[in-house]
Amino acid sequence: MYFLLSGCHRQDENHITDSKYVVTSPVKTDTTIYREYVCQIHSIQHIELRALEKGYLQNIYVDEGQLVKKGQMLFQIMPVIYRAEVQRAQAEADFAAIEYNNTKALADSHVVSPNELALAKAKFEKAKSELALAKAHLSFTEIRAPFDGLVGSFNDVRIGSLLDEGELLTTLSDNSKMWVYFNVPEAEYLNYALQKRHNNPLKVKLLMANNQLYDEEGVIETIESDFNNETGNIAFRATFQNPNRILRHGQTGNILMPVPLKNVLLIPQKATFEVLDKTYVYVIDNDNQIEAREIKIGAELPHLFVVSEGLSEKDKILVEGLRKVKNKQKIRYEFEPLTKIISELQSIHAE
Repeated sequence: MYFLLSGCHRQDENHITDSKYVVTSPVKTDTTIYREYVCQIHSIQHIELRALEKGYLQNIYVDEGQLVKKGQMLFQIMPVIYRAEVQRAQAEADFAAIEYNNTKALADSHVVSPNELALAKAKFEKAKSELALAKAHLSFTEIRAPFDGLVGSFNDVRIGSLLDEGELLTTLSDNSKMWVYFNVPEAEYLNYALQKRHNNPLKVKLLMANNQLYDEEGVIETIESDFNNETGNIAFRATFQNPNRILRHGQTGNILMPVPLKNVLLIPQKATFEVLDKTYVYVIDNDNQIEAREIKIGAELPHLFVVSEGLSEKDKILVEGLRKVKNKQKIRYEFEPLTKIISELQSIHAE
């Protein structure tokens, strides 16, 4: 493609073609680009549910992936032994209560000493504490949901399984809101920190694994205290509402962080071509002659480039037919405002 920029001329290069080409001018405006960061999606609460007592698994009341409510019964460990312990402790507490009441009546009549009353009371209090402990152990045989959430996969446990104390049963995730973690380079962190001083908390978008935008915006709420010396990055955390529970713990995606650009020059992407890793456009002079001009791209938007060097608002650039023309060729053209071209591009890609 080097011949496009060479000084060689064929005899018909200055001939005005019969075709009409579309031409536009760059537009200077404020706009926003989005920087993309790979992210990890976590539930705001994600815990392991474990057996608090040793015993046989008697019942499973839920299924994997089921939405449960706080306090709902999930698993039941066989409670026979623990119920017997409660009954024994209850009987001992009842006996201690009778003994204490009898001793108190005798103490009120000055038949027994205050020390005997204190001893009877201590025995009663000890019996009550042992009853409370036995009831606690019995309650540990009921595994209930500590919050609303989704039940994870079962850890190879079935009805009749002998469980050890502390054995993992499943996980529970509260995904009513999600925490999304992503790493930001130092220079971009500084830009964000300076922007935050003047604005409200920054809102971000989430591009899901199916390449669709999640329909809720997130808010950056937390930034880690230290940079990673190995990568030069710092971790950000954005919070997303998840009313339809589409997002699940462990998903991945991409965070789109907005970066406002002030007074930048925009041109259509399709008005550019590349030669030896350099970007060019065809500029039309006052004699309707096109000339290839190198430009510098500052940023990329859908269908548009931000031009940092090489063009001004007064320039006219060729938009269509770039492969049909040659450098230094005269053309006939039709001028179209950039706004109209952008609207047409968006309509085509929306179909």
